[in-house]
Amino acid sequence: MPALVLLGAQWGDEGKGKATDLLGGSVDYVVRYQGGNNAGHTVVVGDQKYALHLLPSGILSPTCVPVIGNGVVVDPSVLLSELSGLNERGVDTSKLLISGNAHIITPYNVTVDKVTERFLGKRKIGTTGRGIGPTYADKINRVGIRVQDLYDESILTQKVEAALDVKNQVLTKLYNRRAIAVDQVVEELLGYAEQIKPYVADTVLVLNQALEENKVVLFEGGQGTLLDIDHGTYPFVTSSNPTAGGACTGAGVGPTKISRVIGILKAYTTRVGAGPFPTELFDEDGEALRRIGGERGVTTGRDRRCGWFDAVIARYATRVNGLTDFFLTKLDVLTGWEQIPVCVAYEIDGKRVEELPYSQTDFHHAKPVYETLPGWSEDITKAKSFADLPKNAQNYVKALEEMSGAPISAIGVGPGRDETIEINSFL
Repeated sequence: MPALVLLGAQWGDEGKGKATDLLGGSVDYVVRYQGGNNAGHTVVVGDQKYALHLLPSGILSPTCVPVIGNGVVVDPSVLLSELSGLNERGVDTSKLLISGNAHIITPYNVTVDKVTERFLGKRKIGTTGRGIGPTYADKINRVGIRVQDLYDESILTQKVEAALDVKNQVLTKLYNRRAIAVDQVVEELLGYAEQIKPYVADTVLVLNQALEENKVVLFEGGQGTLLDIDHGTYPFVTSSNPTAGGACTGAGVGPTKISRVIGILKAYTTRVGAGPFPTELFDEDGEALRRIGGERGVTTGRDRRCGWFDAVIARYATRVNGLTDFFLTKLDVLTGWEQIPVCVAYEIDGKRVEELPYSQTDFHHAKPVYETLPGWSEDITKAKSFADLPKNAQNYVKALEEMSGAPISAIGVGPGRDETIEINSFL
């Protein structure tokens, strides 16, 4: 039962799309298990660049089946737009499967997300405004709309009515917005039903049968460990579980079937949105990382906040995910620095702390403790093996591996699909 989980080990945007795509030709299924179109993956194939938001990265591999699991929240308009865009570029999307139990992002979820964030003002979370959080809230409050509901108009209407009973009160009386008509929402959602129907399946059954047949299944997380609703830097987090445990609930596969958990680490650290970020840089180094690394959000278009590598976060990701391997990305971005600082611990109230503090207050006050490693100036984008890297680049990778607590099994030395050094096979 070769089931692998691949997830972000920082705050997201680590390069999961490239890692998933790299494995896509060797696996039979690639599964998104949480999040929605608030997660973005950029995959470069030859001279073609693909920006994916909701679809699994494996959709670009002709040999595997891409799956949207029950833990994902689906905006039908975004889904159909992405599929159309890929079809126009000659990508075969016919193998896609969507769980009938996945929840639908409705128009009112998007409205509530946007008006709530504006209402919070300085206290805003920094959401993408795409209705993700409100949809997960509806799911937990048991007033959510699932994909399967699109095929029973009576049930769909009842559920939309139940959801809008409260939401319209909030929109009109608290936010001074117009009430949303039930019939209008139902009509829009029913308009997507037939277009989506060919993809809808019992994905829990499909995936478990595949594992029983010794097929290789790759579970792809969106966002990153530090954005996990339970284990991230709450409340500046997403609304689901990108950590490894989320793969089990978000796809309907038992934990005993997971054989390997791969964490994606950027060779430095970035973050989009609000929240604490101990190694964040506000100087020319931060701007250089942003410019050289092309650090702009795939989904949001927002500039990413940039900082040096944080080994405290990497160790934490290893622990909460049970990581077996790391894929280190964007090592090439660091070329040209004479010295490269790495955060090895924090200073909090005058005390050295080597593990991530559980207290939100402590983390807000954490100051990075740096060790400086010698850099390199040689171009590494053509390196095909670890030995091809400059000695200082090798030492940097070895130091990060020792600090992070799991072996680095692959290294990204450029944005292209073939610009990767594989040290140990993931399969």
